[in-house]
Amino acid sequence: MGLSATGTAAPDSSLIVEPRMGQDKMPLQEDGGLPDHVRRNQAAWDRWAPNWADSGRRAWAQEEPTWGIWSIPESEVHLMPANLRGLDAIELGCGTAYVSSWLAKKGARVTGIDNSEAQLKTARALQEQHGVSFPLIHCNAERVPLPDASFDLAISEYGASIWCDPHKWIPEASRLLRPGGLLVFLVNGAIFVLCMNDNEEPATSQLQRDYFGMHRFEFLDGDGSVEFHLGHGDWIRLLRSSGFEVQDLKELRPALGSYTSMPYVSLEWARRWPSEEVWIAKKRLE
Repeated sequence: MGLSATGTAAPDSSLIVEPRMGQDKMPLQEDGGLPDHVRRNQAAWDRWAPNWADSGRRAWAQEEPTWGIWSIPESEVHLMPANLRGLDAIELGCGTAYVSSWLAKKGARVTGIDNSEAQLKTARALQEQHGVSFPLIHCNAERVPLPDASFDLAISEYGASIWCDPHKWIPEASRLLRPGGLLVFLVNGAIFVLCMNDNEEPATSQLQRDYFGMHRFEFLDGDGSVEFHLGHGDWIRLLRSSGFEVQDLKELRPALGSYTSMPYVSLEWARRWPSEEVWIAKKRLE
């Protein structure tokens, strides 16, 4: 599943956020023992990257962040901290890095990581175009080559949140965050995952799969990618066992008249049930 973002407003092109020494363009870990889903998703996103360049350009140009496939404005959902200035932030699975760009333009010191070098190539071109610079690291969010307690905020919108094994990337996010740090991630809604089809036909009101045992999903469209989705109870237990306290679960509902280019869900469906949800959790103080 992917994100389609649109927008036309131009950002402040004079803003420059200097990369941290030694973090930019770090190589993906070379390890023959990497799980197959990491290798498969890297290959898939390297193929798909050209298809996401235009939406990345539009999102970089937006003045106000919008979230998910329905482009719900930040002013309505409040997913980011009110004051980002001076915070150290990491985007886990940044793709074209438009979320990282929004954070940087609001004063955060940002690092973006992604499993796809092709996606990062687009991100670097957009950094140059907009005059906004921050480190971009080619690595897997289940194993990030950065020190413990480096960040105040970790965020993922359809990045690590669905393309990495949550039993690995959630503990890794906890390791990277300082005590009191915030984790924000947007995923497909649990109800939607149960009702989605194996192809890209729109979801129906009928359950297509079991709720118990949700974890790894390989759909039948033959693209070779692997997604991960959990039920709400499993998310809560995993977050708590990884050192987090759940602050909120926002189930997103698009406004009347909203549009998405994604074929797998209709506005009528998403107005009745949440097609997307956002988890917000804080790392416990030590």
